[in-house]
Amino acid sequence: MRHFDFAPLYRATVGFDQMADMMDRVLANETAQPGYPPYNIEKTADDAYRISIAVAGFAEDELFVEVKEQALVVSARKGENAEEPKAFLHRGIATRAFERRFHLADHVRVQGAVHENGMLHIDLKREIPEALKPRRIAIARPQAAVAVQKDVVDAETVN
Repeated sequence: MRHFDFAPLYRATVGFDQMADMMDRVLANETAQPGYPPYNIEKTADDAYRISIAVAGFAEDELFVEVKEQALVVSARKGENAEEPKAFLHRGIATRAFERRFHLADHVRVQGAVHENGMLHIDLKREIPEALKPRRIAIARPQAAVAVQKDVVDAETVN
């Protein structure tokens, strides 16, 4: 496994001490991630995203979407059919069970999911709390300078 030196990052940032763990997790999952089912991740707006997963052959009640521990987990399991088994000459549409995980950044929330035309679309939005949005900080004058200016103003009004 590769190891990276994050010392330069730590010198210029505060609170990113979990970055190394995240990078190691991503690099470890790079080779272990299966290719089924195929999916797209698109950015639909500045703070909005959509994950589209090809789920041909699955009905809505066979798909499961849940968020747990800052991860979006999408899974599917084909229901047991009471029908007699079919005899396929060629079976190119895979309907095997799967579980796909997407790690979500802080403040990313799932807005909803839609299943249409063999695709599962999951909409996500980054909702930054007001406390974390940029704000301007007023610069206060030192108390000694304020007291001196007050004395000057008081002296001018007396004269």
